[in-house]
Amino acid sequence: MRSLPKPASHTPRPQPLGFGLGLRPQHYSDILEGEPDVDWFEVISENYMVPGGQPLRMLDAIAERYPVVMHGVSLSIASTAPFNEDYLDALVTLAQRIKPKWISDHLCWTGVHGINLHDLLPFPYTREALDHVIARIAHVQERLGRPLCLENVSTYVSFNESEMTEWDFISEMTRRTGCWLLFDVNNVFVSATNHGYDPMRFLDGIPADRVIQFHLAGHSDLGTHVIDTHDAPVRSEVWDLYAAALNRFGPVSTMIERDDNIPPLAELVGELNTARALAARTLGPDAFSPRRAAVAE
Repeated sequence: MRSLPKPASHTPRPQPLGFGLGLRPQHYSDILEGEPDVDWFEVISENYMVPGGQPLRMLDAIAERYPVVMHGVSLSIASTAPFNEDYLDALVTLAQRIKPKWISDHLCWTGVHGINLHDLLPFPYTREALDHVIARIAHVQERLGRPLCLENVSTYVSFNESEMTEWDFISEMTRRTGCWLLFDVNNVFVSATNHGYDPMRFLDGIPADRVIQFHLAGHSDLGTHVIDTHDAPVRSEVWDLYAAALNRFGPVSTMIERDDNIPPLAELVGELNTARALAARTLGPDAFSPRRAAVAE
């Protein structure tokens, strides 16, 4: 298996984009007809990987005004199934069209034997799995012509076969591939709560110079465990962990996710302003200047 050279310590992080939201169809009109106080948008790649249609036209118009990043849910980087090269072709085509600042997906597997289970599934953190994921990252990065960005997912089970912690796995993965990291603050809180470890151990174990994006989201507390649901505002304990992440990683592009019970755009912008205010208190008012990065560099 082939892995990329070790460029991690030599590749500077992209300029922070500021504070963004996930692009949702409910908000197309408000975005295009107004000037919402949003610095950038994250798009679900698969929603736009078809030729033509109204969603793609809306995305073209929004990408002319705002920086965008692409975020996928079906790459299945940890799967043992061969890559769907047609999927990668469509991913590359979309990237060439909208010129995202970066392209991300999840550190997980989503299907096998040609079946997409439409879930972000965990795997054991073993040396064999690490070599396997690294080889697959190398292939995707070669197809994309750029570093991939991978997100830590929420987990609800652990594996007796694991030989290292999740953060040790991620650290070695990015060291050996040069990939970027999308640090989902809510997912860290969810996983730490479910598995009974201190989330600060996760923060401290991740290389600070590889994190280029934060996710913030709501979750459901069921008492015995918590579930990453993206259907409610960010909870206070996640805001606290976000402040700790800012202290650890510095000014990093920050985004709020909402995938269910989606409120009006103005309500999400208000929550985004909470993130802005917390970042200003933590890092200083000029940490994320200028407010909006250029659409095209």
